[in-house]
Amino acid sequence: MFSLTSRFAALLALCVVVLGAYVRIHDAGLGCPDWPGCYGQLVGVPEASHEIAAAEQAFPGAAVEIGKAWKEMAHRYLAGVLGLIILGLAVVAWRARLASRKLLALTCLVVLAQATLGMLTVTELLRPGIVTLHLIGGMTTLALLTAGAALSMPPATHWALQRRAALRPLVILALALLTVQIVLGGWVSTNYAGLACVDLPTCGGAWWPQMDGEGFDPTRALHMDASGQPIGNAALVAIHWAHRLGALAATLGIVVLVWRLAAAGLRAWPLWFGLLLLGQLSLGVANVLLHLPVVLAAAHNAGAALLLMSLVWLLTGMTPPRDRAVFR
Repeated sequence: MFSLTSRFAALLALCVVVLGAYVRIHDAGLGCPDWPGCYGQLVGVPEASHEIAAAEQAFPGAAVEIGKAWKEMAHRYLAGVLGLIILGLAVVAWRARLASRKLLALTCLVVLAQATLGMLTVTELLRPGIVTLHLIGGMTTLALLTAGAALSMPPATHWALQRRAALRPLVILALALLTVQIVLGGWVSTNYAGLACVDLPTCGGAWWPQMDGEGFDPTRALHMDASGQPIGNAALVAIHWAHRLGALAATLGIVVLVWRLAAAGLRAWPLWFGLLLLGQLSLGVANVLLHLPVVLAAAHNAGAALLLMSLVWLLTGMTPPRDRAVFR
């Protein structure tokens, strides 16, 4: 039951991450101007005419948009349920002295930080630096829960992977490259720079477009530069182009890993990674050419999360039992 619940928590974390991306893509991050409730309501959102009038009086300048408010609250509710499940798993793991107890304790701390970042996301009006940290926290939670789920499996489950433990450095390299790419992708999303380049493989017809490093200032407000002026297109291009370069590096790292996994006699893993990578690259291209349709943009986020989960599971499975003491 603990193992089953651990895997369920990891899948629920995946849903929370994808739903968070869906909320962000729909520009619903400020669907509720307060936290943790919505216009002062902990349950539901203002829908009746008198509720909407009271909400708009209490929050001047924040017109109630019911659809966006429900999207934001659905994300909060789902994240809250996940937090309670993680807390329950951590309590059980510590009382039973299970292998994943330190990971789950760390996950609890990350969830607390996530709640704080969720509040700051609203109060700081979607400041890109804070929203990106919130995304990183969600992916970190997902990675920790995936590792915990892998540790909860019977040892025989990972026997084939442990025999290929010599490939762990390649897995770590691919995971590091993917992590950087996820951060870059989050920075693109939180700055709404997905359409700064609308052609492929060039950007505005140039192989090295005009760019401005101002886009990477983590302290500035949304759509503004450090001086409080509207941010220029060259800064958004720099953000977008960095993500494309990151995609090349991450793709190369995963391709090398797939080749080595296949050479080591593992068949299912190379096929799985190949399909994930092909799908992710196709979604990236389609998002640019089709101008970021919501479904494809959310799917692109889900693809990155699945790649992350797969690499973390692979790395955890390859960790020999004698080295797993670090998790206890």
